[in-house]
Amino acid sequence: MQIFPGNPVLSSFRQRQLLASLQSVDPAVESVYAEYRHFVDLVSPLSETEHLTLNSLLEYGPKIPPENNDGMLILVTPRAGTISPWSSKATEILHNAGVNSVGRIERGIAYYLKGDIHPDARVGLADALHDRMVEMVCFDLEKAGSLFQHQQPAPMTSVPLLAEGRQALSRANVSLGLALADDEIDYLTACFHDLQRDPTDVELMMFAQANSEHCRHKIFNASWTIDGQKQEKSLFAMIKNTFEKSSEGVLSAYSDNASVIAGSHAGRFFPDPGSKIYQFTQEPVHLLMKVETHNHPTAISPFAGAGTGAGGEIRDEGAVGTGSKPKVGLTGFSVSNLNIPGFECPWESDYGKPDRISNALEIMLEGPIGGAAFNNEYGRPNLCGYFRTFEQDFNGERRGYHKPIMIAGGYGNIREEHIEKKLFESGCRLIVLGGPAMLIGLGGGAASSMSSGSSAEDLDFASVQRQNPEIERRCQEVIDQCWQRGNGNPIAFIHDVGAGGLSNAFPELVKDGGCGGRFELRDVPNDEPGMSPLAIWCNEAQERYVLAVRPEQLTDFEEICQRERCPYAVVGEATSEKHLLLNDRHFSARPVDLPMSVLFGKPPKMHRTAEKLTATKVSIERSDIALDDAIDRVLTHPAVASKSFLITIGDRSVSGMVVRDQMVGPCQIPVADCAVTTVSYDSYCGEAMAMGERSPVALLDAPASGRMAVGEAITNIASAAIDRLADVRLSANWMCAAGHPGEDEKLFRTVQAIGEELCPKLGIAIPVGKDSMSMRTTWEEQGESKAVTAPLSLIISAFAPVSDVRKTLTPELRADLGDTVLLYIDLGENRNRLGGSILAQTYSQLGDTPADLLSPEKLKAFFDAIQAANQSGELIAYHDRSDGGLMATLVEMAFAGNTGIRIYLDEQPGDALSILFNEELGAVVQVLEDRAASFKQRFADIAIPVSVIATLDDTDGIEVYEDGDCLFSSSRTELLRRWSETSYEIQARRDNEDCARQEFDGLFFDNPGLSTALSYDINEDVAAPYINRGARPRAAILREQGVNGQMEMAAAFDRAGFETVDVHMSDILAGRIALDSFKGLAACGGFSYGDVLGAGEGWAKTVLFNPLARAQFEQFFHRPDTFTFGVCNGCQMLSNLKSLIPGANHWPRFVRNLSEQFEARFSLVRVEKSPSVLLADMAGSHVPIAIAHGEGRAEFASSFDQETFDGSGAVALRFLDNFLEIAETYPANPNGSPLGITGVTSEDGRATIMMPHPERVFRTVTNSWHPDDWEEDGAWLRLFRNARRFVD
Repeated sequence: MQIFPGNPVLSSFRQRQLLASLQSVDPAVESVYAEYRHFVDLVSPLSETEHLTLNSLLEYGPKIPPENNDGMLILVTPRAGTISPWSSKATEILHNAGVNSVGRIERGIAYYLKGDIHPDARVGLADALHDRMVEMVCFDLEKAGSLFQHQQPAPMTSVPLLAEGRQALSRANVSLGLALADDEIDYLTACFHDLQRDPTDVELMMFAQANSEHCRHKIFNASWTIDGQKQEKSLFAMIKNTFEKSSEGVLSAYSDNASVIAGSHAGRFFPDPGSKIYQFTQEPVHLLMKVETHNHPTAISPFAGAGTGAGGEIRDEGAVGTGSKPKVGLTGFSVSNLNIPGFECPWESDYGKPDRISNALEIMLEGPIGGAAFNNEYGRPNLCGYFRTFEQDFNGERRGYHKPIMIAGGYGNIREEHIEKKLFESGCRLIVLGGPAMLIGLGGGAASSMSSGSSAEDLDFASVQRQNPEIERRCQEVIDQCWQRGNGNPIAFIHDVGAGGLSNAFPELVKDGGCGGRFELRDVPNDEPGMSPLAIWCNEAQERYVLAVRPEQLTDFEEICQRERCPYAVVGEATSEKHLLLNDRHFSARPVDLPMSVLFGKPPKMHRTAEKLTATKVSIERSDIALDDAIDRVLTHPAVASKSFLITIGDRSVSGMVVRDQMVGPCQIPVADCAVTTVSYDSYCGEAMAMGERSPVALLDAPASGRMAVGEAITNIASAAIDRLADVRLSANWMCAAGHPGEDEKLFRTVQAIGEELCPKLGIAIPVGKDSMSMRTTWEEQGESKAVTAPLSLIISAFAPVSDVRKTLTPELRADLGDTVLLYIDLGENRNRLGGSILAQTYSQLGDTPADLLSPEKLKAFFDAIQAANQSGELIAYHDRSDGGLMATLVEMAFAGNTGIRIYLDEQPGDALSILFNEELGAVVQVLEDRAASFKQRFADIAIPVSVIATLDDTDGIEVYEDGDCLFSSSRTELLRRWSETSYEIQARRDNEDCARQEFDGLFFDNPGLSTALSYDINEDVAAPYINRGARPRAAILREQGVNGQMEMAAAFDRAGFETVDVHMSDILAGRIALDSFKGLAACGGFSYGDVLGAGEGWAKTVLFNPLARAQFEQFFHRPDTFTFGVCNGCQMLSNLKSLIPGANHWPRFVRNLSEQFEARFSLVRVEKSPSVLLADMAGSHVPIAIAHGEGRAEFASSFDQETFDGSGAVALRFLDNFLEIAETYPANPNGSPLGITGVTSEDGRATIMMPHPERVFRTVTNSWHPDDWEEDGAWLRLFRNARRFVD
């Protein structure tokens, strides 16, 4: 092993944050400093050239002044026995750059602590510096050599069942963490007695995973006796009843990784499998949907747990039928009280928690970043979600979410011919696609089926995985190129690898395919040969799929994998005999040798008996509640307050098809009711999704909580243009502390209320869902048994095809359209029930009677009436009522519209508190005053009350009046700050607190919002004369592994008249494609090599240090008839190729954002006067544009270079604030670039690079906000048309 130094790690603010954390462990720590250390495992000595190249490759990242490293050393490295995602990608970069003497490179962080630190404090300080789930600590640099130690393979073990009987299995059940029930132990005892042999540990673990509650859903398939009455149906049968009653348009339900419903007809856009030329294929674009949970891992390790939750759900979406494509994500969290230090809320108290799980604040600081990071790097926009905190004493016990809910879901698309999973023949090759086996994630399916705290701590940590989204992206590129072949798709069957690892995935693959299987253990890709057979077969290493491929198509499949550099291995063959054989040639053993009937046989069916538990309910005491205080508390409750901290960390524009993200209006306020995308680049048809949940209500009335969840999802998705309510389908995610007194009865009655009653009356199917039945946390604290039990929690996600995305409604109030009024539609029929409301929770109460869905027929009529009013153009703004009640609905609309409002309670029966804070179903709409009467009549015809609730106020105040008296008055800005404060407090602890403070302080000012001013005619097609000649010049849409923005880039250039060609860097390095046939080159956005060795730097250096690639690029750049365009990751890459680009010597490079956070914004930029051929005629324009990057800060070699460059005319784009001044403060300048610089060009203008994404907003509909008079073409389409004009 050789050790190579690296750059400093910690920025000044990270240094301050870390020092404070360490001083809380040991006040003697005076300072902390950290540097990277690179550990290199050589297969042969480095040549001089390799040594120079390696040193160059290891110079990456922002410039941070070095310090002395003479303190106490604590070295943090990846855990021995694993290969970090960083390592796998860095090693690939080294090899692609010609450094082949390196077998593997790993990276650690060397922390140096100064102060009078006692040696005994090292362990505590080390715990604060590493995540023991994925990292280890050494106190000597040389000890890192253990990273490269290869152990001899460990053998399998057998359980002495024949000699010792059933008790041997019982012991193994505990020691291996199998979570087997007594009847399952009896079943296995009988099976192996019949087989006359002892079971192996591999067989037992495989059985435990395949038959865990997590995988088999035993409770949902159980028979039931409720209050002494035997029930006719199982829970699952009642859910399936919704499909049986409303199956029209549902193309796949309950039988695959996701459900499929009928979508729209449009042009799917992708490269031709042979020519690689992008093209449209007109066909049905069906909609698949899935929502998963990842609760247990998120409790143990929030970043990794939430990240792998998102990644696992993405794999579900990609493995539907015989291959499909994930498109859009959603994420949700339920946690206990945050207890933010210094920002504790009146209703919060610290009840404690087990040491092994994270607290709510830690989960919300790290979990959302994990989920967002996976979606970002994979390349899926996250457009929807929810966030709830709840923890309260009820009926003599603590209820809350110490075991959190982490929801990961989304939708995608699939071709019609690929929906069905068909049987395949024996002889098919059985393949694992994706990353290697690793000693992580053992027993996750079983672990997630236990209550938090009931398993041994080491088993808890062993059951959590780590993530590598970039390799999952590579897998998806392979799957995409398979389904793009249509009937020539080489995939005969596909299954994702999740709970139980290969031990679950391969048996399910062959069972569902109608075959048995024969496998070779040692053919499984495995970078840790010391693993036992159990660990190899059962680990849950992520980013893997299993597939069946017909022998005659294996060569095609392998060629696709090699082009994408996606690891794969043929590990078995399908057999006609229904038998599973896993051979181990190393030990000449058979770790698995079982008839499939043993694994998938039916152990005795579960029967559950439940009785209703009558809780003591207390009506809400309101005598001391003042309206001002109630408004303040409700607006700061996390379930109501701004979710900005959860949203701006996630890419919301990738794909170039996002119509409605969470941020609304010119001020980009996070209040959207639903997410909407176009179905393709040539259509206004689309897809929508929305969520609903009211879990605290379940403590008072569980069926009501279920009905309200469904109702809220429908009132949310009603803001999209959907032809009929029957087109909406639901995913139901059920969380319950099964077995806890009263909870089973609540679960049964709620499923019954939804599946047997509500959804059939609405005509809505629930074709997909998930359950998690262990929502209870138990522990011992100072000799006292403690527990926190979650309420029964139903999370509903609604999905639907959209007829016209342009008609999507938002909560943005408009003050520029004449006289308008706000009308209140009350589906609660003036009952104003406050039980379980946020108001009650903020006063540490729950109340007695909660809101409920009174009439399915009226909800259906409400939906139809909103759709009809939308189609006729009556509605200006729409927002449903949910958490926080009518008050939250109205102020959020005011925030989005950047206007004041006057609220009038005169027409409402009841007192102000119950009117403003009840959470019955309903909505508020803005209509023109002269259309209010007809709108009210529309609802009067269906017996739904509608009344005037507010008018706009030009003084920018928010006021509440009743009978002429002003009950409440505040400035909108003051309420906006209060509503935003929870988000700010979390952001300031997570990111650069200076940036968070700048954003929060910006709320002091009256923000005019985004605006546009164009120096050109947006509707003029300057490329039309050239397109009409019929010529389509070739443009190379260049990508590297990990790039995810090629589709929208190709679509934009295609629209401008180019023949766009998919070019992978592997094509260039292998000599399959030469750049001399192209007029344009567009380097796309994404995460090449996962941003390892610097964002875009690894990609660039594989060009600089590869003679063939270097010559190709240099020749292309020097040809005077070509143009080069780089966006985001492509911008970063090209900035590092400036030595090859004429006139680019003074370009900056782009490094980590000043916030040290991924920033997804819709930001205002100005086009500067420059020679850029792509921005010709656009100088002086200011217009918003999509931003999505973590490393976009322009860094110059010196301040002199910066000033020189600024005056050189090479600045192409600058960030502006909403006052049209050059932005140097956050978030108008989202990355901290000096002088607002975010785009540059070469001296002759033929090369232009920028961090923003014009390709994602070339259509008007995909702009998060835009002026009303824009038509089909967005402002940024001119850039691509300028390129077409230039090359002619």
